[in-house]
This record gives sequence, structure tokens and C-alpha cells, in this order.
Amino acid sequence: MIDISESVMQFLLAFIVVVPLIGAVAALLPAPPGLRGRSPDQAVLRHGVSVTGVILVAAIVLALGFDRGHPSKMQATTDIQWIPALNIHLHLGIDGISLPLLVLTALLTFLCALYSYFKMPSGPGPKAFVALLLVLESGTLATFAVLDLVLFFLAFEMVLIPMYFLIARWGGAERTAAAWKFILYTLLGSVVMLLGLLLIGLKAGTFDMVALATDNGRGLTTSVQVIAVLAIGIGLAVKTPMFPLHSWLPDAHTAAPTVGSVLLAGVLLKMGTYGFVRIVLPIAPHGMHTFAPYLAAFAVAGIIYGSLACLALAKQGNKGDLKRLIAYSSVGHMGFVLLGIASMTPTGVNGALFANIAHGLITGLLFFLVGALKDRYGTADLDTLAGATGAALYGRAPRLGGLLAFAAVASLGLPGLAGFWGEMLAMFGAFDPAAGLSRPAFLTFVAIAALGTLLTAAYLLVVVRRVCMGGKPSEGPQLADIQGYEFAAWSPLVALTVIAGLWPAVLLGLTDPAVQKLLAGGKS
Repeated sequence: MIDISESVMQFLLAFIVVVPLIGAVAALLPAPPGLRGRSPDQAVLRHGVSVTGVILVAAIVLALGFDRGHPSKMQATTDIQWIPALNIHLHLGIDGISLPLLVLTALLTFLCALYSYFKMPSGPGPKAFVALLLVLESGTLATFAVLDLVLFFLAFEMVLIPMYFLIARWGGAERTAAAWKFILYTLLGSVVMLLGLLLIGLKAGTFDMVALATDNGRGLTTSVQVIAVLAIGIGLAVKTPMFPLHSWLPDAHTAAPTVGSVLLAGVLLKMGTYGFVRIVLPIAPHGMHTFAPYLAAFAVAGIIYGSLACLALAKQGNKGDLKRLIAYSSVGHMGFVLLGIASMTPTGVNGALFANIAHGLITGLLFFLVGALKDRYGTADLDTLAGATGAALYGRAPRLGGLLAFAAVASLGLPGLAGFWGEMLAMFGAFDPAAGLSRPAFLTFVAIAALGTLLTAAYLLVVVRRVCMGGKPSEGPQLADIQGYEFAAWSPLVALTVIAGLWPAVLLGLTDPAVQKLLAGGKS
């Protein structure tokens, strides 16, 4: 760790949020003659790599300057009055809950920009693509950094338009319908969420998330809290996505370009669960207590539903799309996150936050790998990949096959890799839920979730067997193995998956004090 003054930390956090927007505007301008390289298209793609690289470096410096001795304290805070009549502030800050998500967002966006520099998705020119990527990064980073309910909503909505266009303009088959489904679901959910946020702010007299969390619902009646949690919860559940509000996700992932799928799974889904932890749990605890059993029930339903859908897609003869299968797996994995949050215990919430990061790393890697397979074969259809002249990746592209198997076993929660800790802690939290919650009900939920882990292992091992072991190398064309740019984009995700699995205290040491404070009503 390095000693950085508070003013420099404030500057770094504001820099991380604002600079991608400036970079997005610059991407639309003509490239200066000296920076064009071989072509203007190459120049704008290089611009995207440069801006996201600078943001990643700033995020790493911010993390190094973060006071790990007091992770529950809001650091790098900026608080400027913006709209006095409504008491709305430009309030930024980070603690042990938001910092890992901030760094994850900066890392995944940089890796996507780097990958796109060498493998630009087919579609219109790169100017708009790079600009949209940077606007998406700014909105996501702002969501994890703002501490005002109105700003949170604005940042939450800011990511919708760029993701819509990334799917609609650079996606594959059925991209227009998938993009419309994505935008309509999320916008409708957000309208309901806005009503809940306004209800809290107007009834409490402030939109400041820190003040509201410290008050811990004491300034809000139980009925107000129940209504607010229902409204906010619907909007967050759509983005998470929670069963049965998930149906936009498989279509969006199947149609999206590779980098769109990586960012959608690795970052955007985390915004919903982050909202539950940052807003719903501390600000409206009584309302959350009312809905916690229902949230847990929907969570475990999603775990089973997602796993069964994946098993159906993996079955021979069903023409299952591998991208669609991984999208359905996200419904199951995010179910574990919601189960941990619904337990309302420090153990469960820490597990949820850990599972958030693990899912971002592992599923981001899986979508990169499936994108590479689709580039090589022209399809992600499992029956095609596993046919007599199909993938047999261990023989034709051993490094690619080995990496796909690694990502699959990480996703199924193999001990020693990142996917294990979050789901285990989420179930531990649900095993002994917060006071007042029905333990028999939560024990039932844990038993169902445990069945979900077995189903998860089943479909992922079927995928590995069919794609990596199908056919003999002599029966099909030799494939290009992992290229240099692919290795550069994927190796950080592999390394962090291993590090988080072997050394979970790095992440839990940041989140636990902040979670304890959040659940205790702002008291450390």
C-alpha cells in the first residue's frame, strides 16, 4: 500500500468517473495526423485502449492508496451541492464494498478494448463503438462511486443506451429484437425503481446514501420501507437478473458481440446486486426483512431454473447455443448472490459480494472463450462444436481447450478457485439467517441451492466433455490455438481467479468491515 493524500484520492476517483466521457467525445473527433498510424480506424481503437488503460492504472493507484485499515470508512469523498432545492449533491466516495467492483469494471473494460483492437466486431466503423464503450465504462464506474440516490439512478440508467447500441449495431442474429427486449425490460424496471428512490428521499428529507444508511431506516415508517423496497427491488431484480425477470438476458447475450457479453455479465449485472447491498439493506431494513424470504425463494428458483435450462441446452440434439448456455448459467450464479443478500447476515452478504467479483472474472473469461470458438468455427452451436468433425479442442487447440475446461471448473465452484468461496459463504449465511427470519424456510432454500450446485457441475462437465473431448484431431480441421492478443486479454482473469480462490482474505478483508458497519446502521 502507498500513502496518498485525501485530496489526490478525491481527484483520482473523480478522474476515473469523468475521463471516459471525455475520451468518448474525443473518439468521435478526427484523429490528429501524427497519431493515425496505418489508418484512422486503427487510431480510434488505439485511443480506446489508451483511455481504458489510463483508467485502469488510476483505479489500481486508488486501490493502492485505499486505507485497508479502515475499509468501512468512506474514502476519497467529494461532496458538492448540485441542486439545492432538492438537496441533491454531487457526492462520490468508496469503501471496501465498492472498491473491488470499481477495479473489476476498469479491468474488464480495458481487456475488452484491448481485445477489440485486434478483433473488432463486425458492424459499423469503430468510432461509435469506442465512444459507446467509454460511455458504458463511465456510467458503470459512476454507479459504484456515487453516494446520492438521484445520482445513482442517473448512473444506473446511463449504461442502458450504449449497451443497447452495442447489441443492436455490432451483435449477431436477432440483434435488433434482443436489444429492444433489453432496453424495454430495464427501462420499465428503472421507472418503478425511481419511484421507490424518490419516496425514500422525500420522506427522509435527504438523498444522501451515507446519511440514510446511518439513520438505518429510523426516519422511515415500516409501510414506507415496504413500498420502497418493493419498488426499488423490482428495478434492481431486472438488472441482476432475478428469476422470473431474467428473460431478456439469454437473448441479449446470444446476440451481443463478445465484448458486449463480457461487460454485460462481468459488470452490468453487478449493478443490481450492488444496489441491494448499498441501498436496500441499510436504508430500509424493515422493508427488506419483510421481503427477504420471497427474495430467497426467487433466488433458489433461479438457481434451479438456470441449471435445468443449461442441462437442456447441453443435451445432444437440442441445438443449444453455448453463449446462451452461459447466459442461463448467470441466472443461477446470480441466484446465489441474491440468496446471500436475502440472509441479511454479514456472512451471507460477504459471500454475495465475493460471488459478484468471482462471477465477473469467470463468466467474463467464459464469454471471451466462446467468442474465440465462434470466430474459429463460425458458430457457437453445441451440436456443431461436438459433432464427429467438431471441436475436440484438447487435440486441435490444446491451450484453448485447457482454458475452457479451467473456466468451466472455476464456474462450477471447484475449491481453490474464486467461484467456490462466494457461493459457499452465501449458503452459510442462509443456513443461519438474521434474527426474525424463518430458519426452517432458509434451511429449505439452502438444500435447494445445494442441489443447484450439483446441477451446475453436471451441465458444465457435459459441455467440457462434448466440446473439448469430441472427435479425434484427425477428424476435423486444425484450429489456431490461443493468439498473443487473446493471451494478453485472458491471462489477468485466469490469474485473479486463482489468486481469489487461494487467498480469499484479500477481498473479504475489504468487504467484511464495511458490511458489518452497513448492517449495524452505520456504526463500525
